[in-house]
Amino acid sequence: MEVKRLTKRNHYEEIAEQIKLLITSGKLKVGDKLPSTKEMSEQFGVGRSTTREALSALKAMGWIEIRQGGGCRVISSSPADLALPELQSLRSNRETLLELLEVRQSLEVSNAAIAAEKRTDADLSALNELILEMKHSIGDDREGERTDLLFHLTLAKAAHNRIMVRLFESITNQLEMAIREIRRAELYANRSVSERLYKEHLAIFTAIAEQDAALAADRMKQHLQHVESILMKYV
Repeated sequence: MEVKRLTKRNHYEEIAEQIKLLITSGKLKVGDKLPSTKEMSEQFGVGRSTTREALSALKAMGWIEIRQGGGCRVISSSPADLALPELQSLRSNRETLLELLEVRQSLEVSNAAIAAEKRTDADLSALNELILEMKHSIGDDREGERTDLLFHLTLAKAAHNRIMVRLFESITNQLEMAIREIRRAELYANRSVSERLYKEHLAIFTAIAEQDAALAADRMKQHLQHVESILMKYV
């Protein structure tokens, strides 16, 4: 595979762009297997984690599939071939997505502050258990998604306001159905991003354990802004 060795600070987006160019130019065709992560890392002159991030991004955009064991295969030759219904729906309803994200942030930031004040020992224990599960599931897309969603739901319940829980479930159900495939590939299967998400959730948990409402709200806001900045690259 002919690529340009990176000379400046390594960045997975540069690698992803080079691979996309190889696909759109026909040098890599649908059905072709990509070199191993080790081989590509050596060609680009980067660490394997950077290469894995690039592959996760390409998977999220629908260019390749990543098989168990790490093998990758090209599945699309042009943007017109991309067939993620959820992604196409979001692109045609971008304004709705932005509104959902805005409402979600307002609600979850408030939830975090209230939960910090009203949480019980049982709430704290449930959140702590999820934090531990999240730590052990770094790099596992399905388990990472499960523990993330459950953490936010458990946090909403820790505010002890039934109406807020119903609002949270209504908003997130619509949002998560639309962005699930992007979330799995770009957030949870990407180990470095997954590790950062774990640390962000841990920071939120710590603020709630300390019953610091302002800090819990601020950390939740920072976390959601990080997630949204990643999602908005695809819509």
